[in-house]
Order: sequence, then structure tokens, then C-alpha cells
Amino acid sequence: MSKLDEVVVSYRIFENSTEYLGVAQVTLPDIEFLVNTISGAGIAGEVEEVIKGHIKAMRTTINFNTYGENALALSTPVDHTIDLREVQQARNMTAGKVELQNVKHIMTIKPIKLSLGKLETASTSDANGEYAVSYYARYVGGKKKIEIDPLNFKCYINGIDYLADVKKAMGLS
Repeated sequence: MSKLDEVVVSYRIFENSTEYLGVAQVTLPDIEFLVNTISGAGIAGEVEEVIKGHIKAMRTTINFNTYGENALALSTPVDHTIDLREVQQARNMTAGKVELQNVKHIMTIKPIKLSLGKLETASTSDANGEYAVSYYARYVGGKKKIEIDPLNFKCYINGIDYLADVKKAMGLS
């Protein structure tokens, strides 16, 4: 069955799965693999080699309409677990109809930078925070698709943990 992804219908942001954090826009973290440039005998030049399962530091940005209790809650310098509950719309090309699916993003974050925004009459303040991400997971339709957890040696993408054999070789599993 082929599907045409169309749009994010809506989403909500929560802390600890229960505290609704209000109206916000979120920039999800980039997942960028560490690379090492290899050169020397037997190589005609240089090759960038991806280091299996190793990820560069991740960050996320959350833009709040105002710097209120929601933004303040995430400004304490401790780990915060947030989840984004998203509904996506896709067109089922075979059946010729629109379908909805749930997507959940879970992150452990810690504040790096807080911007209190601006003050302007009858306007949002555009407050935002930038956060270090030490854990990220994505579930689609209840099925885990991505789990990045550098502190626990997990790099799970689409059914494969690319660090499982590394953990085994180190005697960690």
C-alpha cells in the first residue's frame, strides 16, 4: 500500500506524560552520525567513515507564545522528559482515502539557553529555549522506529540496534 504523507494535523507537548506545556512550536533534533576522515596507504585520497551507532550531540528548540509557567517549567537546569503527541495525515493511494496515524516523540532535555522574547501589545512574546537532548525516541502507530540513547549505548533505527554488537563486544549485554 503506498501512502502520500500530507501534513501534521495537530500535536501537543507534555512533560512527564501528564503536564501539558501549552502552545509551542518545536524543532526536533537532528540525528547526525560521528564521522572520521580516513586516509593513508591503500586509499586514493580521503574517505569519511561513519562511526557505527555514534551520534553527535543533539539539540532541540521550543518556541513558546509567551514566557509563562510552561516555559519556566523547562528552565530549571535538570533533566526534563517531554513527549510530543502528533497526528499525521496521509493519503492511502491504493484505497483513495485520507488516513490518520499517531506519532509520539519522547526526549530527555536540559536547558542550554533561554530567550525571554519581546513585549509588544496584542502579540506573542516569542519566548524560546534551546535544550540539549540526551535521549530521543520516535514511535509511529505505537511501534518504535527510532531510539537514540548515547548514555546507554543505543542507536535503534527502523528495527536494528546498531550498537548491540558493540555492547556485546564490550561485555555490556
